[in-house]
Amino acid sequence: MTLSPFAPSALPDLPPIEGLRFATCAAGIKYHGRTDLMLAVLDEGTSVAGVLTTSKTSSAPVLWCRGNLRRGGGARALVVNSGNANAFTGKRGQEAVQITAEAAAQAVGCAPQEVFLASTGVIGEPLAADKFCGLLDGLARDAQGDSAAWSDAARAIMTTDTYAKLATRKLKPGGQERGDITINGIAKGSGMIAPDMATTLAFVFTDARISGEALQAALSRTVRKTFNCMTVDGDTSTSDTLLLFATGKAAGVPYISSPADPGFAEFAAALEQILRDMAIMVAKDGEGLSKFVTINVAGAENWAAARKIALSIANSPLVKTAIAGEDPNWGRIVMAVGKAGEAADRDRLGISFGGIEVARDGERSPGYDEAAAAAYMKNPEIVIDVDVGIASGAATVWTCDLTHGYISINADYRS
Repeated sequence: MTLSPFAPSALPDLPPIEGLRFATCAAGIKYHGRTDLMLAVLDEGTSVAGVLTTSKTSSAPVLWCRGNLRRGGGARALVVNSGNANAFTGKRGQEAVQITAEAAAQAVGCAPQEVFLASTGVIGEPLAADKFCGLLDGLARDAQGDSAAWSDAARAIMTTDTYAKLATRKLKPGGQERGDITINGIAKGSGMIAPDMATTLAFVFTDARISGEALQAALSRTVRKTFNCMTVDGDTSTSDTLLLFATGKAAGVPYISSPADPGFAEFAAALEQILRDMAIMVAKDGEGLSKFVTINVAGAENWAAARKIALSIANSPLVKTAIAGEDPNWGRIVMAVGKAGEAADRDRLGISFGGIEVARDGERSPGYDEAAAAAYMKNPEIVIDVDVGIASGAATVWTCDLTHGYISINADYRS
């Protein structure tokens, strides 16, 4: 596949997180000559939080993770495979999950309920877990926590991605001189992306000293305006999984037991930055894209209404193909606003492309310059601003255009 025009020239170096190690290998699940299996080993005492797809046809690993999260407790291992989603696989899918969890538990030395799983790839094909479970012992022995291990882990979970997605943040709680908290994340995603309560696959790790309750509160709060405000093609996956692990190994930092504790808001803000970074990376790697698009909607009844309108614009094939064709066809924006089903004042509607006003008060702007708008649309990054003239609700959504490349990738994906 053609490398995304937004692929970074170099991957960031992620610092180690005490209490966490990775190992990867090529198990031959689908791909040949590339890594497709990742094991993360977590020290005892690691807390975990997660948000998962709301799809009614969720994969077997999603159901497994949902059950583990519901039971509470900690996490000692994460196993992720690419090439096969283990979704719509019935009883065999459940058996594959059980076999994998038991093998990982034995390799790490924990209970199966402390093992979290994720799979990505083709839907409907049985996953032959016995083909790779025998590799987990060796992976557990070889696991490392250095920067190279992070990039290897990010590559192992890729499917149609053209580049690995990594992000990192450090914070000093309360600005104190001693002690800091590290938050690192890896993600994958390129197509079948319209997250609903989760993302494609994303795994975030921190050494913060924080309870499972506070960790879940931070994740649930921050996913709304990050991954759930990003779309590539409007299709929510059966496998969307976002997990957050905290080893509690940071020295000299206060313990956060609940959202009311000092330091929670600061941690949540840093987490939101990480999730936002990764969500944008996914949108910038949309299958076959040529443009990255930011859509800002203002003047809505509230944030939720603004988000729904922005997603209506972002997911419109007519809007996305116009952007691919570098056509400032603002009439398609009008259509997408109207079909969203949220309150909008037609006669106060305003639209701009990159600050170039194209519509005002429900009609074409008096100063509209077609040549200037068309020239702007040639940029690789496009910003669309819409005001629906009702109240003060505002939201931002990130997406990409829709090209022939997207069709080619998905027409040939299973082969």
